[in-house]
Amino acid sequence: MGDEIMAIPSDPVADFLTRIRNAAKAEHRYVDVSWSKLKENLAEILKLYGFIENYLVNKDQNHRGTIRLFLKYVEGRQPVIQGLKRVSKPGLRKYVGHEDIPHFYGGLGLSIVSTSQGLMAGNEARKRHIGGELLCLVW
Repeated sequence: MGDEIMAIPSDPVADFLTRIRNAAKAEHRYVDVSWSKLKENLAEILKLYGFIENYLVNKDQNHRGTIRLFLKYVEGRQPVIQGLKRVSKPGLRKYVGHEDIPHFYGGLGLSIVSTSQGLMAGNEARKRHIGGELLCLVW
C-alpha cells in the first residue's frame, strides 16, 4: 500500500484541460498534472499568452514527473481562464488549414494547433501559413 497507481488517461489533452478547469472553478492556486512534452508545450503557450501565472516541471531520470501550473486570477478570485474546449479528439480528429484557424472572443480567445513545426498558438500558425490539428480553444 502507499504506492499510488495513476490511471493513464485515454486523452491526455482532455485530462490536462479538465484538471485546469476544475482547479480554476475551485479557486485553487495551482494544479498538478502528469508530465509529457505535449503538456509542457501546452503550459508554455498558456503562460506566454497570460492564461496562467507560471509552471514548474519536476521529472526524474526516467522522464516521469509532474507539471505544477500556477493559475492566474483577476481581482484575486476571478480565474483568467473562463473556458477550455477540446476540439480535436482521439475518435474524431479536426484538421484545419491556416485560413480556417478560428478567431473568437474578439481576439481574446486562444486556439492551440499541433503543426509540423510543433505546437503553437493559432495566430502564430496563421502568420506562418501553417495548418494542423486544432487541439483546443482557451478563453
